[in-house]
Amino acid sequence: MRTIEERAARVRFRRALALMAMTLVVPGSAQLVAGDRRVGRIAMRIWVLLLAGGFLTLVTSVLWHELVFWLATTPSVLLTLRIGLTVGAVGWAYLFYDAWRISQPLTLAMGHRRAVVSVAGVVTLAVTSVLLFGAHLVGVQRGMVMAMFAGNTVTNAHDGRYNVLLVGADSGVTRWGLRTDSMTVASIDAKTGKTVLIGLPRNMMNFPFPKGSILAKQWPHGYNCSTCELNSLSTYAADHKALFDKFDQPGVEATIEGVEGITGLDINYWAMINMPGFRDLANAVGGVTINVRQPIAIGKTGAVTGWIKPGVRKLTGEQLLWYARSRATSDDYSRMARQKCVMNAMLHQISPASVMKNFTAIAHASASLFQTDIPTSEVDHFAQLALKAKSQKIATLSLVPPLVDTSHPDLGVIHDAIDKAINPPPPAPKSAAGTKAAKQSKKKSATTPAPSKDVMTEGSYGSLKTGYVANQTDDLAGAC
Repeated sequence: MRTIEERAARVRFRRALALMAMTLVVPGSAQLVAGDRRVGRIAMRIWVLLLAGGFLTLVTSVLWHELVFWLATTPSVLLTLRIGLTVGAVGWAYLFYDAWRISQPLTLAMGHRRAVVSVAGVVTLAVTSVLLFGAHLVGVQRGMVMAMFAGNTVTNAHDGRYNVLLVGADSGVTRWGLRTDSMTVASIDAKTGKTVLIGLPRNMMNFPFPKGSILAKQWPHGYNCSTCELNSLSTYAADHKALFDKFDQPGVEATIEGVEGITGLDINYWAMINMPGFRDLANAVGGVTINVRQPIAIGKTGAVTGWIKPGVRKLTGEQLLWYARSRATSDDYSRMARQKCVMNAMLHQISPASVMKNFTAIAHASASLFQTDIPTSEVDHFAQLALKAKSQKIATLSLVPPLVDTSHPDLGVIHDAIDKAINPPPPAPKSAAGTKAAKQSKKKSATTPAPSKDVMTEGSYGSLKTGYVANQTDDLAGAC
């Protein structure tokens, strides 16, 4: 039978544990019951406000998705949240310490005292670690946003569309703009997010610049020298920096003027994609699944070191980079088709779940992946458009043979093709006979074997003569 002293010791021990549990569940409740009530009231009010604010934010986010993107991409909000989490970690740790003090540990039996100290230490460490790690993630997110979105000018949609120039660079951050590897205009419907990818070949020649532009004054008869290809504009700008002294990225500005002259589109924003960063992003999400239709050479012409085997495969970052860039046994236009397949795969396979699972790695990879002049204030809007685009078919148009002669492009043909891709005619009404014929055609196509190898080049349906399917289609996923 326990003595009175033993029973009292057990009561004090249970009281100490209860104070710790109260602090864990409702911070400040221990002080309100047995300590400084003023501190307890302040802590509990803050806790209730945080719970109410969190619940309200969650409900609002479900009904209004733009709020989530605004919260996740506004540097000032992220800084406030980071400071709040850090202060919260320190404040909660203090409340645990105060609850331990209130429990009068010196009055506890030695065994009970050790148990309370252990519980208090573990719980305090766990809670503060979670909050401080959350502050770290918010800091990573803020750093990524500030590194990637450097623009300060907001532009409106042109004829209901945003036109974003995506430029691939095959060099490091310090050399961006010097070696333009690929150029694609993503023309996005400002309301629906419906996207058309317009690819421009690196070797496009003999094209004009927009009237009144910097390069139109330098080349009034068009870009027409023997080495004047579209991807050389960035080098030209680097050699004539005085012409572009008002721009932070002369090479990008020169490329934009060339693209606008060719397409007739007004470019709203640009994004410079760094190929090594692209590889790191693919690795960060655990690889990207691609339907590899034919062996893809790894290495340059005359120095092939390996092959990516055919089949539906999850490619590593390095393999994906070679899939998108290899031309050792093909041509630039086949490569452009494969690059569009990569864009489609990444759009549909990078899910919110994979982002959360690999957040830190993705954030670091994205910070080195690309730079853009899209202002931070517009990121949430474009993220919302990206979600809409993800649920729709992506159309593509590449200004390459057989549609376009890249040495002497016909601007009339180009502009007409772009207009049809952006504003496709409505589908004709289906008659009963037409519906039956369509069903028969669909049934037949389901049993039609894949195209033979003589009309495929390194994994891209079609050929230089017939055109690669992924370069011009209204359903990019189906063409890949």
